[in-house]
Amino acid sequence: MADDTIHVKDSPIPASPVLPAQLDETHVFNFRCYKGIDCFNACCRSIDIMLTPYDILRLKQRLGMTSTEFLKEYTVPFEFANNSIAGVKLMTKDGTMECKFVTDEGCSVYEDRPTACRYYPIGLLSLRRADENFDRASYALVREDHCHGHREERPISIADYRKEQGLEEYDEQGRSWRQLILKMKSAGPTIGAPSKASLRFFFMACYDIDRFREFVRSGGFQETYDVDAATLHALYTDDLALLRFGDRMIRQIMFGEESIARKPDALEKHLSRRGQRQTLAADEPERPSMAAYELPQDGDEEKPQNKE
Repeated sequence: MADDTIHVKDSPIPASPVLPAQLDETHVFNFRCYKGIDCFNACCRSIDIMLTPYDILRLKQRLGMTSTEFLKEYTVPFEFANNSIAGVKLMTKDGTMECKFVTDEGCSVYEDRPTACRYYPIGLLSLRRADENFDRASYALVREDHCHGHREERPISIADYRKEQGLEEYDEQGRSWRQLILKMKSAGPTIGAPSKASLRFFFMACYDIDRFREFVRSGGFQETYDVDAATLHALYTDDLALLRFGDRMIRQIMFGEESIARKPDALEKHLSRRGQRQTLAADEPERPSMAAYELPQDGDEEKPQNKE
């Protein structure tokens, strides 16, 4: 596998002291974490946790919040590269590196904890060949001084540990997003610099899905895209369906992977709405609106990126 490249930064696991050995699911290691262990909660006192879109969906549902509220109260954004697509990390308690969800009894959102928390102490590596834009699962052990779980005599394979931690569902729901990140990083300058509108849309469709739902309900979307009534109903009521649809729209906008049909008169109506907004903007003070997330289209100064 000499033509493979390991990209630890593409993993949902933040940079950690990872052993160099590359492991598969059959590898057996010793590990156990439980309330009585002397290092209980230590890993939650110094965190750097990147969230997947599915992590955000689960946590915002758990807390009874909208995605917009959750992002504001519990996360901080970051860029994968300068002027590139954004990621989201868990916010820590003021003045500390401690997770906002940790308590003396453990994690207060344990049943809906993020992917990175479930994987610990396994590192999920993103493995790809030079000529591929998709990820291959590979693993590594993470050993940190504060964690004494490795001293426990409980042999378990990586495959069984993933099942125990509920990771099969999380990985399945997060796979397309990981591939998007890899695709964006590997494409680099071959697709050109993403427009600001595309970057805003990427953030909304990935992470702020309740605001994305507002966008899907908007007149501009309805006039632009030819989506059947059954699909629209699913997008209005099902967060997972909305997340998958957002992934399709991102691929269409940023990579030209057409999968959502446009109505024949979409461009004409788009340009008409744009002209009306410019007229109103000259007469009224600027105010927030869903127009900030309107897609770049033909006829705009910023256009969606083409395929490689």
